[in-house]
Amino acid sequence: MEKRVVIAILLSIAVVYGYSAIFPAPKVAAPVANQPAAVSAPKTGAPATAAAPAAQAATPATPVPAAPQGSATARDITVDTDLYTAVFSTQGGGLKKLVLKKYKETLDPKTSDIVLVNETTPDRYTSLSDSREFGITPQTVYNSTGQNLKLADGSKGTLEFTTVTPQGIHFRKVYSFGGNVYHIGLTEEVQNGGAAKIDGTIHLLANDRVIAHKGESRYEVYGPFTLADNKVQTEKLDKVQKSPLQFSNGVIWSAFSEKYFMDAVIADNGSIANVRITHPNGDTLVRDITSPTVSVAPGQTGSVNYTLYFGPKDLDILKAQGHRLEEAIDYGWFGPIAKPLVYALKFLYNYVGNYGLAIIIITFILKLLFFPLTHKSYKSMKDMQKLQPKMTELKEKYKNDRDAMNKAVMELYRTHKVNPMGGCLPMVIQIPVFFGLYRALMYSIELRHAPFYFWITDLSAKDPYLVTPIIMGITMFIQQKMTPTNMDPVQAKMMLALPVVFTFMFLNFPSGLVIYWLVNNVLTIAQQYYINKTVNA
Repeated sequence: MEKRVVIAILLSIAVVYGYSAIFPAPKVAAPVANQPAAVSAPKTGAPATAAAPAAQAATPATPVPAAPQGSATARDITVDTDLYTAVFSTQGGGLKKLVLKKYKETLDPKTSDIVLVNETTPDRYTSLSDSREFGITPQTVYNSTGQNLKLADGSKGTLEFTTVTPQGIHFRKVYSFGGNVYHIGLTEEVQNGGAAKIDGTIHLLANDRVIAHKGESRYEVYGPFTLADNKVQTEKLDKVQKSPLQFSNGVIWSAFSEKYFMDAVIADNGSIANVRITHPNGDTLVRDITSPTVSVAPGQTGSVNYTLYFGPKDLDILKAQGHRLEEAIDYGWFGPIAKPLVYALKFLYNYVGNYGLAIIIITFILKLLFFPLTHKSYKSMKDMQKLQPKMTELKEKYKNDRDAMNKAVMELYRTHKVNPMGGCLPMVIQIPVFFGLYRALMYSIELRHAPFYFWITDLSAKDPYLVTPIIMGITMFIQQKMTPTNMDPVQAKMMLALPVVFTFMFLNFPSGLVIYWLVNNVLTIAQQYYINKTVNA
């Protein structure tokens, strides 16, 4: 739907402001909890801090005491922080459930919290380790002396899983947590207890639940994202199902994202050598994240480190993680404009306490900044309208000599100091700003469940009573009637259909966007009234 909106807006602007200037007086010829593995840049907890390069062997270490595989019974361990509750299992040492505490499924305060991971099948947990060279499989049952963790404020904690393979390889996974951060540190360590050197790669498996969803704005963005080869790479789910994705050049992070939330795995010191994304069945997408080769001499230890992130796609929070994680928010070509506008909205919100008011203030500021351009544009169109009778005379006079007619028209422009492009160029300059704000409002989690006033209780959802889009359509009609035009009657009637078309498009738009457009229309009407009054005076 967004592409249709962009095309419609561009076409309408081109027709309304460009036609009359260039061609004067022409003749008619799915909700489901998805499962993420997350990402984050900074790390908390001691075990994950000193991240050695992936293939680097550490100093000799005393073997970690652990029972052989299969001797332990799988059990769950819960980690509760200020921001989320996570449940890990000794089955695979993976994450089986994660619930965000600060975000609800709906506006009803009694509704459940957002669930990012919720899996009951062990081989579909996320952050599972798989390294056949070292004898580690996703089905490995680890030993852990860890107990449930309760972390608050700035407190930190760790969770450790260990196992020993029949070949004498000691494998250890250490998760590190902070009480008030969304990122989770992860260290995977291989200790060689044998007599020969061992080589292999460590696979980190992220299973993401994929289920059909219809008409839910939360899933407008839905699928895998990978920052590799210096750009964010993504593909639609149906194409992934037909052909797996593979990334092996400069992988920084791999994520599964929806519109407002995401999970990701971030590389630490080049710990991701390859990412393979497959869609093995209808409801699961697997991201197989592979480390560089780890070579471990007898009695030595090698390790790889990652940061996991499970949380909101909040621009400030993602940027704080580092590693360009904020690029997971797709602002398109207008990112350099959209991001400052998001920061401006947040800044204003800190003072007015309402994102709806912040949108209105931003609209006023933008209108004020562009006032000289729009004033020049409307004045130019008004001047062109006054010249229309003379243009018609010239066209009739030189109807058989096109070159002579063009020379006469240009001379008319020079005599009356009118620029035929003056009506549309100032408007074209504003288009990037408009679409930057459009993207900022469309994908900002700040608007999710943010109330305005009266019946508008969620700026990210449509107006439940359709009042604002209907008023917006009326103001658009008034604005169009006031705008100078040189179109013939047939074209003018066709253009009158645009407010109706836009009204129907905006019926299902987020109310925050509709408020912006409505306020912008009202300000444009006031400006046009002022211009018409001063020009005619």
